[in-house]
Amino acid sequence: MRLPYLLFSRIQARYSVGVAAVVLDDCGRVLLVEHSYHPQFPWGLPGGWIGEDEDPAAAIIRELREELQLDVEVVRVIHSSKTVRNHIDLAFLCHANCPVGKLSHELLDYAWVSCDELPKIKNFHRRSIEAAHV
Repeated sequence: MRLPYLLFSRIQARYSVGVAAVVLDDCGRVLLVEHSYHPQFPWGLPGGWIGEDEDPAAAIIRELREELQLDVEVVRVIHSSKTVRNHIDLAFLCHANCPVGKLSHELLDYAWVSCDELPKIKNFHRRSIEAAHV
């Protein structure tokens, strides 16, 4: 049985998976970050890539700690989408347990933004923010 499983698993589609966090403050504003490496859409949700054999919720917790020194509690998945070829993104609603700390080199800035003042952001990020307010 093991050999057919191995052969079958070789022909299955492979996907990379990204995670993003929708973190809201007490006023309902969303945490946005300015990414160093995203010239077309510099502002967006914090997040990153899932590591090999990493749980998606653990990945978003790790990413927020690494990039913002922000400790969060994951509430739930609020949005998912196949955003580009062979890539899936998951958005989590998260609750911040502390203020934002020192930013990593991957980020230039951060801001708490009301939903009616969002800058130009990726569609996936916009839909994730909308899903958090439902």
